[in-house]
Amino acid sequence: MLKIQELSAREIGYWYPALQTDFDARELLSRRAIQRAVKRGDQEFLLFVDETTGIPQGYALCGVRNVYGYVLLKYFGILSWFQGKGVGVEAMRLLHRRYAEKQGILAELTVFDDNEGEDYLRKLKRFFARFGYQEVPCDFSIGGAKVILTAKPICGTAEIAPVARRILADFYSRCLKPAEMEKMIH
Repeated sequence: MLKIQELSAREIGYWYPALQTDFDARELLSRRAIQRAVKRGDQEFLLFVDETTGIPQGYALCGVRNVYGYVLLKYFGILSWFQGKGVGVEAMRLLHRRYAEKQGILAELTVFDDNEGEDYLRKLKRFFARFGYQEVPCDFSIGGAKVILTAKPICGTAEIAPVARRILADFYSRCLKPAEMEKMIH
C-alpha cells in the first residue's frame, strides 16, 4: 500500500534529477520555479511512498491553485524499478482521492519527436483513459511539442475547451515569469 508524502520546497532539490531523467528539458519547469510555487502553495510535489518500508516509488507535481478549481497534473512518474507492478495505478487512485473536492484534474500528454514517440503516446493515452481522462480540444504546445490536454471530471466537467487556454495560463503564470512563460508555452 502506498501513501502520499508532500515535499517542502527545500526537499525538491533532491527529487529534481528524477524530473530531468523522466522528462524532456524543453518541458521542464526550473527547479527554482517549482520551489517558489510550492512555497507559495500554488503547486504540490508529492511522493508515493510504501507505507511499510517508507521507500518512495513515484512522484507527482501538481498545480493546485487557480481560479477555475481544477488541478494540473504537470509531472507524474514511477521510479523505474517499480514500473509494471501496479504502482502507477495505485498512485493515480491516491491522487484522485486527494483532489476529490476539486472540479477535475488536467493532465498534459507531451511527446517530443523521437523514434518511440507514437508508441509512448499511445500507452500514455491508454493509461489516462483508464482513469476517465478525456481529450480536450486545445491548440497548445510546450517547448515546441504539441500537447494533448486531457481532463478527468470530478465535481466539474471535462468540457473545458472554451476556457482551457485561460486555465492553463493561470497555472503557468503562478510559477513562471512572463518572459519564461512566453518562451515555453504557445
